[in-house]
Amino acid sequence: MTRRCGRSARSRATSSSRPQGRDNKGSGVRIARFAKGDGVAYGVVEGEPESGGAGRPPRPGLTIAELYGHPFGVDPGGVRLTGNRYPLAEVRLLAPVLPSKVVAAGGNYASHAREMSNEPPAEPVIFLKPSTSVTGPRDAIKYPVKLAERVDFEGELAVIIGRLCRGVPRERAEEVVFGYTCANDVTARDLQARDGQWTRAKGFDTFCPLGPWMETGTNPSDLELTTTVNGEIRQQARTSELLWDVPGLIAHVSQVMTLLPGDVLLTGTPGGVGPLTDGDEVSVTIESIGTLTNRVVIGD
Repeated sequence: MTRRCGRSARSRATSSSRPQGRDNKGSGVRIARFAKGDGVAYGVVEGEPESGGAGRPPRPGLTIAELYGHPFGVDPGGVRLTGNRYPLAEVRLLAPVLPSKVVAAGGNYASHAREMSNEPPAEPVIFLKPSTSVTGPRDAIKYPVKLAERVDFEGELAVIIGRLCRGVPRERAEEVVFGYTCANDVTARDLQARDGQWTRAKGFDTFCPLGPWMETGTNPSDLELTTTVNGEIRQQARTSELLWDVPGLIAHVSQVMTLLPGDVLLTGTPGGVGPLTDGDEVSVTIESIGTLTNRVVIGD
């Protein structure tokens, strides 16, 4: 396994930036990327953001403690709290990472494979989404009406890679994980069927919403995932239903390509996918992580 440094990015960030007012079981923190005025920074979300229901916004009172330095930097002392804190409502949350690539797993829930009239694959099926498809919480999903007739939501758990790695053994996969976030693998379903491969269907700008932040301390093995459209539940499953779990996917993908800090691995979507239309609000909620919400608008 190729290593970037002796200590993981996750441990560097969490050791110097513990949030206030949060149970530290698992010693994790929530790290967000945000804009305030003309500046962009990372920060630690303080308080309990559980919304109490899929698609509902976090309750008031959350703050974000600004960080100096970059969570994926190599200097263990380079990430620290600046002392500046802002109400979360006064900042704009951005996509938590700007990855070099987004690697996704197809058909990784049997329920989704079967609703697509396929048998579950014998080994993980992986594909790439371009980095330019990434967008953040509350950003618009742009429906390319000139090219696509059906655009679907696909709620997923996303893994954020924390160090340069290749050929990672399954038993060491946790060492290369920085954290987890919510994702929506938006897909132009008619183009996917027409093209026979998925690059165009899944590669449009805004077709990979990520957020609201990175959770560094959760156990991804059995989390509830819920997707709602306009408040109505459309997908509901648990990550324990994944055909290939997070360690298995990391081992498989890293046999093929080098993963860089900040790269994103989408773990697959459960059954229940369906079409979106102009004005729809789609939310992906994952237990112990948070809720990612985006609205659909007509694009080019």
